[in-house]
Amino acid sequence: MKTKVLVIFGGQSSEHIVSCMSAVNVINHIDRSRYEVMLIGITEEGKWLYTENAATIQDESWRKGTIQAVLSPDATEQCVLLLKEDGVEKCKVDVVFPVLHGLYGEDGTIQGLFELARLPYVGCGVLASAVSMDKLYTKIIVDDLGVRQADYVPVMRRELSSMEQVVKRVEDKFSYPVFIKPSNAGSSRGVSKASCREELEKGLTEAARHDRKILVEEMIVGHEIECAVFGGGNGEVIASGVGEILAAADFYDFEAKYYNEESRTVVNPVLPNGAAEKVREAAKRIFRAVDGYGLARVDFFVTEEGEAVFNEINTLPGFTAISMYPMLFEAEGIEKTELVTRLIENGLSRYEA
Repeated sequence: MKTKVLVIFGGQSSEHIVSCMSAVNVINHIDRSRYEVMLIGITEEGKWLYTENAATIQDESWRKGTIQAVLSPDATEQCVLLLKEDGVEKCKVDVVFPVLHGLYGEDGTIQGLFELARLPYVGCGVLASAVSMDKLYTKIIVDDLGVRQADYVPVMRRELSSMEQVVKRVEDKFSYPVFIKPSNAGSSRGVSKASCREELEKGLTEAARHDRKILVEEMIVGHEIECAVFGGGNGEVIASGVGEILAAADFYDFEAKYYNEESRTVVNPVLPNGAAEKVREAAKRIFRAVDGYGLARVDFFVTEEGEAVFNEINTLPGFTAISMYPMLFEAEGIEKTELVTRLIENGLSRYEA
């Protein structure tokens, strides 16, 4: 009997469309000889809808679906309830693959629902998801690891009513340019670079649209490097080789990532002073420190002197056709179908330890 995999995609975050793109790639690489697949899309408004196949995601017709879905929190059931015109259908599920990026998908909230339901699932748990999604708390954890990271000034949204004081605090610590980031956002949503006071104020206002917590960071000049990790729990943590981002824009923002064809990625670039191995080791240490499980992509800057500077960790990294996570493992000889299989099997075994 085949294992039933529930793929959940979409979601209420600003990364909704990226989640849909990732989901198509994941679904198309699930081994149908081993797994039966069930799909649920979450609209941007938060409605859960059953849909039949990846084609409905690609043409967006899933949004017009009429069968609502409910994931039961009952740990004795481990099922999805489909609300049909002729009644409720109960569908047993073996494992969930949440292809959800950003808030309400990558921040521990839906992982808490899986835990309540005692449903095995792919990826990091509640704690790792929550602290890794929140860039401020990730920095607090990494501060204790001895891994260098960009220095920062935390700003709360409520403080922006006294913008002059906030700007002074930033300018007293850093010279321009600086980067402004929402603490809880992904795919570079709400991120901007400020080269003067006017741009800083504008960037803070934009970041506050995405989260109540904001980071203003020093600018690190160097190669933008990413490393994929897999494993966790009581098992071995495996790190891929590294990849370099060559952004077509001034920095690797949302548009540069997904819509500018001139942005490129280079797998296993030549880096100074053994920096690639430093990145790999630091990535594994950070993944363990946040209690990571399953998968994550850990991002760094590498300076011209070969110093690895931690940037951020993503616990449900993009899985689109151009995403670095699957690309890095493909370079290690693990093609996408095998990688998806490993992730599913890793999810199935999460409660065995």
